[in-house]
Amino acid sequence: MQTKQKNRGFTLIELVVVIAILAILAAFALPRFAQLSEQAHQSSVRATAGALGAGVALAKAQWVTNGFTTSTQNLAGFGDGELNMSNGGWPVDWNGSYEGESGDDSAVMTADLCQSIWNGVLQANAPSITGTEPDYVVSTQAARGSVAADTQVNCLFTYQGDGSGTKTIMYDPDTGAVISDVD
Repeated sequence: MQTKQKNRGFTLIELVVVIAILAILAAFALPRFAQLSEQAHQSSVRATAGALGAGVALAKAQWVTNGFTTSTQNLAGFGDGELNMSNGGWPVDWNGSYEGESGDDSAVMTADLCQSIWNGVLQANAPSITGTEPDYVVSTQAARGSVAADTQVNCLFTYQGDGSGTKTIMYDPDTGAVISDVD
C-alpha cells in the first residue's frame, strides 16, 4: 500500500490572521515602549538630582561638623578636601579660590563655578558636563525675585540625553536646594 503525503503550508486566511494579530500587538506595544524610554530619561535626571542633593547635604553636614560658621575654603573631611563653602554652609566652588564676603550668604555664580560644584560634590562616576557630547550642559539662572543683574544666581544643569533640552536640575547655592524639572 502506498500512502500519499500531502505537504500543506499555511493557508492565506491563517497568514492574514497572524499578521492582523501582530499588527494589533504592535499598535499597543510601540507607544508603551516609547513611554518607557521617556520614563527612563526622567528617572535618570531625578536620580542625578538626588545624588547632587545628597552630596550638597553631606557637604553641609561636614561643614557643620567641622564647626564652621563662615565661608570656608578646602572643606576638610569631604571628598578630596577642596570644596569651598559659602557663609551659609553650601558648596560654591571646588578646587578654586571662591572667597565669600564677610556676612554675605549669597554667591554670584558663573557656569565655571557651577561646573566645579558638580565635580566637587558628585566626584566619581558623575554624568559628564564637558566634552563633545556631555550628559548635561551647565549654565546659570537668575534667582527668583532677583532685582539686580549681579545678585544671587542659581546653577542650571540641562539634560542632553533625550535631545529635548527640557529636563533640568537647578542648584541654589543660597539655600542648598536641588530641584529637578523633568516635564
